[in-house]
Amino acid sequence: MNWESWTVFAVFWAVFVTTPGPNAVNCITNGMTIGFRRALWGVLAILTQAVLFLSLSAAGITALIVASPEAFHLAKLAGAGVLIYLGVRGWIMARRPVRADERPGGSVYWRAFAIATINPKSVAGYLAAFSQFVQADVPITSQMWVIFPTALTLTCLSYVTYTALGAGIGRAALGAVFNVWLRRGLAACFILYGVLLGSAATPGRV
Repeated sequence: MNWESWTVFAVFWAVFVTTPGPNAVNCITNGMTIGFRRALWGVLAILTQAVLFLSLSAAGITALIVASPEAFHLAKLAGAGVLIYLGVRGWIMARRPVRADERPGGSVYWRAFAIATINPKSVAGYLAAFSQFVQADVPITSQMWVIFPTALTLTCLSYVTYTALGAGIGRAALGAVFNVWLRRGLAACFILYGVLLGSAATPGRV
C-alpha cells in the first residue's frame, strides 16, 4: 500500500469509526454510568472485534457470510433483537442510579463485544475497506502490516474519546433529571438502531 492509498484508507477509516453508531452510544453510556476507567473495558471489546473482523475480512470470511442471504438475514434479525432489548432495558432502568461496582469489567466487555459484532455498520465498513483499499496484486499479509495498526489506532482514539465524553456528561449530570432523559435518549438510539438493522438490506445487494 503506497502513501496515497494509505492516506485515503486512513481518512475513510477515521470517518468510519467517528460516525455515531451503536458502539459510540454504548461507549457514551458506559462512560456516563460507570466512569471512564471501568468503561475502557468496552473500548477493549471494540478493539477485539476489530481485530476479529479485520482477520476474517482478510480471509474472505465476511464476504462469504454476506454472500449468503439466509445467513445474513438470520444474523440481522438476531442483532436487531439484541439492540432493541438493550434499548428497552435501558429506558426502563434510566431512573435507577447506577453504581460503578454494579457492572464488573467482564460484563461491560461482553456487552460491548456483542454490540460491536452485530453492528451492520461494521460489516459494511470492513467489506468496503477490503473491496476498495486492498490491492489484489499485492500479498494480503504485507498489506495487513499497514491496515491493522492504522485501523486499530484510529478505532481506539475514537471510542476512548466517546467514552471520555460520556464520563464528562455523567459527572455533570449524575442524579439529575437531565441524566434520566439523556439515558433514555441513548436507549431510544439502541431501539432505533435495532429497527434499522432489522429492516436493512444486505450489503452489496438491491
